[in-house]
Amino acid sequence: MRLDVQLHARPDAAAARAVELAGTGVAGLFTFEGPHDVFLPLAVASQAVETDLMTNVAIAIPRSPMHLAHTAYDLQLLAKGRFRLGLGSQVRPHIEHRYGATWDRPAARMREAVLAVKAILGAWQDGSRLDFRGEFTRHTLMPPTFVPGPNPYGVPPVYLGALGPLMTRTAAEVADGLLVMPFHSHRHFRERTLPAVDAGLEAAGRTRADLTIQPQAIVAMGRTDEELAAASVGVRGLLAFYGSTPAYRPVLEVEGWADVQPELNRLSKQGDWAAMFELVTDEMLETLAVRGTPEECAAEIQRRFGDVADRVCAYFPGYDVPLDQVRDLAAALA
Repeated sequence: MRLDVQLHARPDAAAARAVELAGTGVAGLFTFEGPHDVFLPLAVASQAVETDLMTNVAIAIPRSPMHLAHTAYDLQLLAKGRFRLGLGSQVRPHIEHRYGATWDRPAARMREAVLAVKAILGAWQDGSRLDFRGEFTRHTLMPPTFVPGPNPYGVPPVYLGALGPLMTRTAAEVADGLLVMPFHSHRHFRERTLPAVDAGLEAAGRTRADLTIQPQAIVAMGRTDEELAAASVGVRGLLAFYGSTPAYRPVLEVEGWADVQPELNRLSKQGDWAAMFELVTDEMLETLAVRGTPEECAAEIQRRFGDVADRVCAYFPGYDVPLDQVRDLAAALA
């Protein structure tokens, strides 16, 4: 199994950090749409390393598919064919109040976003007339002045991040790959995600061979008790944050912890992060994340996903994981 890890760096530090991470033997680097632009660090990294590069994820609803297509095309050029465009929807408060955009029927909008980006890239690649007419977006004008021509490295694949059954089915129907959101459990993945994948594939007349499934794991990793304790604090904080979001309640529900979600949400509105941490028990941490030495984490990741995926994204939230341990995790997975 190949390992992708987060390139969590400002654009001006992305090259140096990418070189450090690539030196551990990981297969790829991904960016998250957080405090910095999701695309610029990858443009910098593409000139410094030869690993695969991916957005995980770029928020699509506030962006035009034309903007996404142009950026994906150019990053595919810069990375010499090693770029994957990962798209996501975000939740309503962020779309409306952070991005100032319209949030409505997100799965339908994401379906169109994926199809529109693929239609634009396809028209550039094969020289066909662009004629995409959707419910939310339309792309029918493409004068020769604005056509970059075929990408010498081919069209970059378009992945879609999903958690709920509707978005997961949507990804299975139209995307090249599914990015399984990191807040999940083994049981949720098996009982909710995979059946939704199969339903989407069947509806679209596709098979598992048509869709790359890439799970993601929140990892608390260390070799000493002190390292594991520090890693667990960071992971517990991320789990509390995710768990406070109503859209993520189904993950807790399937494990019998549905009642924790409203309380986490209430505490988050009060800013009481200490109390939120206390609600994330050790059992929750072991179930919703992966914890242990690099070798133990690799074994658990293989147990959860090894029969359906050959690549995984790992997050190390809130703590500095030693590079030698990232190297050991990559080696153990491989």
